[in-house]
Amino acid sequence: MLTSDEPQPIEYAIYTAQDGDEMARLLGEVFSRRDPPAVAVGLSPSEFEAFVRLFCPKASVEGVTIVARRAGTRELVGALLTEDSASVQPDGMDRLSPKFEPIFDILGQLDTEYRGNRAPRPGESLHLFLLGVADSVAGRGVATQLVSACLEHGARNGYKRAVTEATNKVSQHIFRKLGFTERVRRSYLTHRFSERAVFASIAEHGGPILMDKLLGP
Repeated sequence: MLTSDEPQPIEYAIYTAQDGDEMARLLGEVFSRRDPPAVAVGLSPSEFEAFVRLFCPKASVEGVTIVARRAGTRELVGALLTEDSASVQPDGMDRLSPKFEPIFDILGQLDTEYRGNRAPRPGESLHLFLLGVADSVAGRGVATQLVSACLEHGARNGYKRAVTEATNKVSQHIFRKLGFTERVRRSYLTHRFSERAVFASIAEHGGPILMDKLLGP
């Protein structure tokens, strides 16, 4: 039996519709406080939560998103929102806060340069795009395990490649450690959106990096 000062084990599972509210709240809170681009444009937890909620129905259908819960209390303490790279954006993106536009612009540049004229086929590539962990489990390797579980599940289901846009040095370190390779990079310092240096305040974070990894042998 666990004593009060022993950490509860963390369990990892495929996202279901019942996880939606908790995942949206967790990622909204984590990204609005910690993700450099979200901080730079001033996104609030509720604004980011609205973005996450658009993807929840698709996450239920595609079955490639991974969540982490405490084994005892069942509290959701981590999530890796993932999609099939070939799937279309959910309805409602045009109703999000305009603060998202500079973020979509810089990340869209990464994606355009990486893909060129190649369109991914359904079931071929995973897009890992929102990785968040609660402060209460910091330092326990939850983020790394979420990524590992996602890659293993994707490989078992026939996916050949995983792609991510890592927006900060912590996530970049995690993905590199798990075998991801840098393909495209942008600079927060030099990027301009509507002639404004929107991300100049986070220049010390370098910039977002698109990374990928082949799955399987």
